Amino acid sequence: MHSAVLLIEFGSIILGLGLLGRFAGRFRLSPIPLYLLAGLAFGEGGLLPLGASEEFVATGAEIGVILLLLMLGLEYTASDLVSNLKTHYPSGLVDCALNALPGAAVALLLGWGPVAAVVLAGVTWISSSGVIAKVLGDLGRVGNRETPVILSVLVLEDLAMAVYLPIVTALVAGAGLLAGSLTLAIALGAAGLVLFVALRYGRVISRFVSSDDPEKLLLVVLGLTILVAGVAQQLQVSAAVGAFLVGIALSGEVAEGAHTVLSPLRDLFAAVFFVFFGLHTDPSSIPPVLLPALGLAVVTALTKIATGYWAARRAGISVKGRWRAGGALVARGEFSIVIAGLAVSAGIEPSLGPLATAYVLILVVLGPLTARYTEPVATWWRRRRELPRGTAETTPRAKEADAPVAD
Repeated sequence: MHSAVLLIEFGSIILGLGLLGRFAGRFRLSPIPLYLLAGLAFGEGGLLPLGASEEFVATGAEIGVILLLLMLGLEYTASDLVSNLKTHYPSGLVDCALNALPGAAVALLLGWGPVAAVVLAGVTWISSSGVIAKVLGDLGRVGNRETPVILSVLVLEDLAMAVYLPIVTALVAGAGLLAGSLTLAIALGAAGLVLFVALRYGRVISRFVSSDDPEKLLLVVLGLTILVAGVAQQLQVSAAVGAFLVGIALSGEVAEGAHTVLSPLRDLFAAVFFVFFGLHTDPSSIPPVLLPALGLAVVTALTKIATGYWAARRAGISVKGRWRAGGALVARGEFSIVIAGLAVSAGIEPSLGPLATAYVLILVVLGPLTARYTEPVATWWRRRRELPRGTAETTPRAKEADAPVAD
């Protein structure tokens, strides 16, 4: 009976996620908010709490985090990361200062303590690479001049995860100064070693993993990733960091092939992860933190726009491109939830999970809107300020009507 109930529950979850994804796709929206809401509906205090499949969903959620970070690592080569770090590190520092500090400040003002402050700083700092990439594709801006600036900021954020996640893991585990320093040293050493090996012997590793058979490639890459993630977690580094480093080590045709065969699995287990996070958030706990989440969302949306504007200006992009870059960086999503999930699992602060859920829900919906409308609104506002006081702005159509007709 337990096995039958598990299959029924898990099958219903997957079917429901598929229907929600189709619904979101029809309106060109990110499905992440719907997945989170589905988790809220089936979790503690929801409409229909799950029983038999919760443990299975928890395992699927762990695999989802691993695949998210693996696929992220596959997007970049070690040389790309080193090049971006050398060229764009000032933008990364500005990004961290403007967007991490508001989260830390709110946690301290709410009296949650320094550990929760470090966690919430990461939640507000990291943009959603997945949502932003989809939005840029939908808007046809992949070839725009400001797009490399956007990607460079995202790359630096993702690279910072390799340092940040071990720190958070050690803090939420209650490790002391010595143990935390040792964990960070191991993480930094592992990241540096992987970057060195990837730069020096990347072709050898890729050749070892490579296979013309998609099935064999899938099994080898997936098995290697989960194995390394497990070893990393055993060393108290973070399974996510281990998966990210495996992705960096693979390059060329192997990375492209692995990306192709693993994408459906990533989408499946990532959706399960968002549901799992929602399952552990009581819907009744969201209204008390909704106002702080809304205020934090507004502040960090503005700071992300400022970050993108500054980075694009530094790269010599036009004013319109600067506003487009800023608006595109607003969305938060998968990695904010990953970071908050570490604190929720450790029981650091009961209200942190609900606040992170509400915060991500707001910005994952607002992000595509700011990407589309920040530049037009900024242009309209600038033109309005440049007009003499008391003069109505002439629309393009009006100008065309007033223009003399050529013979």
